[in-house]
Amino acid sequence: MKNLFKILALVFTGLIVFSCEKDEDQAVITETSAGKLSADKSAIVLNELNANVAVITFNWTKPTYNISVVSSQQLEFGIKGDNFKKSASVDFSNDMTSGPVTNAAMNAAMFSIGAVPDVVNDIEVRLKTSVGSAAFYSNVVAIKVTPYTPNPDLVYPKINVPGSYAGAAGYANWTPANSPNLFSPGKNDEYRGFIWINTVAGAEDGKYKFAINQDWPGNKGDDGSNSGKLKADGDNIKAPAAGTYYIKVNWAANTYSSVIANFGVIGDATPTGWGSDTDFVYNPATKTFVINSIALSTTGVFKFRANDDWAMKFQPKDADQTLVSGTAVQSYLSSENTVTGDPGYKVSEAGNYKIELDLHNSAYYKLKITKL
Repeated sequence: MKNLFKILALVFTGLIVFSCEKDEDQAVITETSAGKLSADKSAIVLNELNANVAVITFNWTKPTYNISVVSSQQLEFGIKGDNFKKSASVDFSNDMTSGPVTNAAMNAAMFSIGAVPDVVNDIEVRLKTSVGSAAFYSNVVAIKVTPYTPNPDLVYPKINVPGSYAGAAGYANWTPANSPNLFSPGKNDEYRGFIWINTVAGAEDGKYKFAINQDWPGNKGDDGSNSGKLKADGDNIKAPAAGTYYIKVNWAANTYSSVIANFGVIGDATPTGWGSDTDFVYNPATKTFVINSIALSTTGVFKFRANDDWAMKFQPKDADQTLVSGTAVQSYLSSENTVTGDPGYKVSEAGNYKIELDLHNSAYYKLKITKL
């Protein structure tokens, strides 16, 4: 027994010595000279038509350290005064000391940090150099940036809704890459949006399921219970009736919901007042919901509601809005808690109008009226 204790003691002592030797081998990384950053412009106006063209070039001197290390580097952008609490980065390879940033990359960074489109924003930029978990920063460069409103189809995550209904809706049947999409405005695995189903008469009509990355691997369908639960490679989901459907999917939780939502226009600016709706008709060629001609007056307002009820309404965000003929604006769905109060739309000139609702992207619903 004494020999056993001696052996264990020797082993324990050896572990202590080994641990100490390992600690002594670890070196502390310190910066001996900081990185220095500069830019070839102090103000830029971003242009979506030149998305892939460089709009600004940054030059830098890399920091040096007390030991030889392999580092990674990126430019970090933030709104002036925010101290980079909310930042966006553009990566560069370790061998670079100069790098251009395209209109598209800069605009994506601006959108990520909350810069306001179509106005001048004061932006700060710095070089961030990382060695393992340690980060080192250069001086801060100030630039003025005027971003553009990004294409929401490219900004927000989406899943696809392939099905037998899609061809009649202007897409292609059972083709994930050519089907309506549900978008995630919160970029958080929660998707929503609209699809239009023309018929459910046949056994295979009005069916759909959910795909991701515009392909079939990873697709999900009903788990067989028809209770709003999904599973991988699950069953096709069949709509109970023809019409427009508002669908929500929680991809991580494997749940979905689907409710019918046939929209019309109503209001005291319309010929039927608040008493009845004038319904939209889906146009597969434009993939929009259209009222081809309706008289609108300047003495009232109008809004758009689903199913002749008030649970779901398309409205301005927070105040009555006067629409300009031929100019599209973002519209908001009240049931998504994006509307404050109960605002409506107006026209400045009475006459007959064409109304179009573009609901293909739930992160940016669009409304356009055109005077006839």
